[in-house]
Amino acid sequence: MKKLSGILAGALLVLATPVWAQNYPSRVITLISPFPAGGPSDTAARLIVGPMSKVLGQQIVVENQTGAGGVIGTNHAAKAAPDGYTLMVSGSGTHAAAEHLHKELPYRSSDFEQIGLINTSPMILVARKGVPADTLKDFVAYLKANEKKVTEADAGVGSISNLACSVFHMLADVKPTVASYRGTPQATMDLVAGNVDFGCNQIVNIAQHVKSGTLKAYAVTSDKRSPMLPDVPTTAEAGMPDFNLLVWFGLSAPKNTPRPILDKLNKALSVALNDPDVVKRFADLGYDVVPPEKRSAEYFDKFYKDEVALWSKVFAGAAAKK
Repeated sequence: MKKLSGILAGALLVLATPVWAQNYPSRVITLISPFPAGGPSDTAARLIVGPMSKVLGQQIVVENQTGAGGVIGTNHAAKAAPDGYTLMVSGSGTHAAAEHLHKELPYRSSDFEQIGLINTSPMILVARKGVPADTLKDFVAYLKANEKKVTEADAGVGSISNLACSVFHMLADVKPTVASYRGTPQATMDLVAGNVDFGCNQIVNIAQHVKSGTLKAYAVTSDKRSPMLPDVPTTAEAGMPDFNLLVWFGLSAPKNTPRPILDKLNKALSVALNDPDVVKRFADLGYDVVPPEKRSAEYFDKFYKDEVALWSKVFAGAAAKK
């Protein structure tokens, strides 16, 4: 009897799924990157769309909808029809920290269905080459003595570079001037030019400048050194063990997108993450592609909820220090 009930339940589920969902995808899919072209979110999007398009049999077009630290593009994705034709590259800033940062955020992280985690990467704390401090300990001392004169550059309020530096400010107990740009490329350009003093960024955006000597690197925010910059210590090695956080990107869809569509997208994403060229290109950029056991929608759903809780604690700690 139980077996028959299960068969009937499965049949009802199939009947309840709209025909368009069963035939998905039948037209071009839009993948929103809420940050400018050339930034980490955009890079993640463009590396996965080719292999995913081949699996799904339809083109996936990356669309950059920028502004407000990722809020504009993320809000657009949250309000899109839940039909699988509008997806977004979600991340630490847009889906874990933003609702603790903005008092009137037009969306919530719960407005999305999670498809799968893509990759993770540590942040790196860097400064222009003229800053007179060569270690993290010395840099913190320099900041304390000159915080009114020192300017930090980030990719916009709510971006992961802004949030990571907010954690650094709290732990170091400093309040430097903050210059928020419209995206990572602009912030990095001004930092390299020496127009601003320091920033927290992803290794993908910074490694070449550290290797060339145009920027100083103080520490990476992970428990192991980055293969891209093996001479740069971890924050624990540099004397700030609590400054430990990972940047991550995932694939998300509007709330109530049918499960059969999410499952198809999850399978296509997994195929993309198995592509040797995709894995190598991510590794060259300092990203770790998530292993197969961490690619399910269920894993990503729990992962991002844990991240939301983590950032809640971060902002509670920052508020307590004010």
